[in-house]
Amino acid sequence: MTRRRDVETAEPLTEWVTGLLPRVPSEDPYDRPPRGRDREPYDEFERYAPAEPTRSEGNWTSPTRGREPAATRGREPWSYAEEAPAYRPNPISGAAEAARHRETAEVEPYDRSGRLFFHIVFWSALATSVELWWLNTPAGSIRTTADILIAGGRLTGMVGGFLLLAQVLLMSRVRWLERWIGAHSLLIWHRELGAFLLLAILAHAGLIAVGYSKLTNTPIVEGTWSLLSTYEDMISATVATGILVGIALLAIRAIRRMMNYELWYYLHLSTYLVLLFSYGHQFAAGQELSKPGFGQYFWAGLYVFVIACVLWGRIISPIAFNLRHRLRVEDVVPEAFEMVSIYISGNRLDELDARAGQYFRWRFLTKGCWWQAHPFSLSAAPNEQWLRLTVKVVGDHTESLQYLEPGTRIFAEGPSGVFTADRAIRPRALLIAGGSGIAPIRALLEDLPEQTVVIYRSRSEEELLFRDELDFLARSRNAQVWYVIGSREDPAPRHLFTAKGMRELVPDVRRRDVYLCGPPGLVDVSMRTMRKLRVPRRQIHLDPFEF
Repeated sequence: MTRRRDVETAEPLTEWVTGLLPRVPSEDPYDRPPRGRDREPYDEFERYAPAEPTRSEGNWTSPTRGREPAATRGREPWSYAEEAPAYRPNPISGAAEAARHRETAEVEPYDRSGRLFFHIVFWSALATSVELWWLNTPAGSIRTTADILIAGGRLTGMVGGFLLLAQVLLMSRVRWLERWIGAHSLLIWHRELGAFLLLAILAHAGLIAVGYSKLTNTPIVEGTWSLLSTYEDMISATVATGILVGIALLAIRAIRRMMNYELWYYLHLSTYLVLLFSYGHQFAAGQELSKPGFGQYFWAGLYVFVIACVLWGRIISPIAFNLRHRLRVEDVVPEAFEMVSIYISGNRLDELDARAGQYFRWRFLTKGCWWQAHPFSLSAAPNEQWLRLTVKVVGDHTESLQYLEPGTRIFAEGPSGVFTADRAIRPRALLIAGGSGIAPIRALLEDLPEQTVVIYRSRSEEELLFRDELDFLARSRNAQVWYVIGSREDPAPRHLFTAKGMRELVPDVRRRDVYLCGPPGLVDVSMRTMRKLRVPRRQIHLDPFEF
């Protein structure tokens, strides 16, 4: 299959797309056990220096189907989807392998009803919380300024209490919630609700303090002290408010950048203390909850449900998962400069409910690593023999992962994320990756339909990962992979990430699902390009570097 382009259209593209001529491997790389530390990755492939693409007779030729004659090597921008034996994504033989191939070829479509159901339940529960305030406010009881302020404080208290429970639920890591909403969307909701929660709690405290002072005709400071010393559980509520303000300060990007991930994470866990300290205050001082009745039972039910989800998602489910699979390090293989792949083995991996594109939170039980859990995506589709994650060395923790010994036990939580093939709503896909973001993209290429297009952005050829594997997958799945090499200031890569450049390379981009994974800069410029091309938002799937 070739497409003819005129010289003006072809010229900007052939300037920046690196040529690569892969050979058919002597064996399927997935039938190999993990490689040793001192071996080059995929010795079965013969590496070729990328040929400089040139124009021939004014035509620009896209990847072709069939074997390329030796005389024409290097003339096309990239590689060839040549005929090859049926692709075997995993080291599985016989009928089991055929079944696995069918699973990846025919992905069950994603059911979006869960997200709608959650929206309905969330707003219904919030409306019920507000209704409790309304039912416990007798007609004619709000007359003076003090009454208005106190009523407003009660209302914001109910809203703030509900948002606190919602915040904890969003980060409970229960599988059904991540499956319905998506880990990235949960993170965004958590941040946005956090701002509303802080405002509601501060408004609650301020309105109650000022309203009580006006009601008793005392100065604000004296009235506030009277509140703290008179009413039950007011001290614990004040402590909870102080913790909440501290957590909000940690969310400021400038402050977060000054802290390492582990310190920020453990300080952020103090959210559970807010839930604990505010519980007694709500039921002791809350007019809507202090008396037996529907309001008290409803609020207690919310607490029981949220706490049960936290216990299940953060304690019970991870322990059961690790007892069942007993993961351990099989091998650590260098991939490129400051990039390593960790191969992981375990029990009953064929029962692992994981998909290409998902991630786990990995805790390596060795000195210096056991107390830290970091999220890393799978860089190959999961199979019944091993899992693989690929890590970029960016700090002390990731640097220590280079020296993990085979047999090191692992405590993992997951799988998480909805950066998966079943989220696609179109028959074809465009994958855009940059840096270590190629890891989930490379895994995802195994599950997506044929004729997928991959754009892999890198500053230099030396930083490219999985070239041989991507070439093998491209030939096997009739896909196209474009290696976009150069700095962000180079004119040719900048041209690609414009509406015109993207349309030249992928003319049917509006009829494809778009999967983005990479540094924030790449994701932002890609999103702007997709908006200019009017790609529907529901067709864009993100896996940004945010945790």
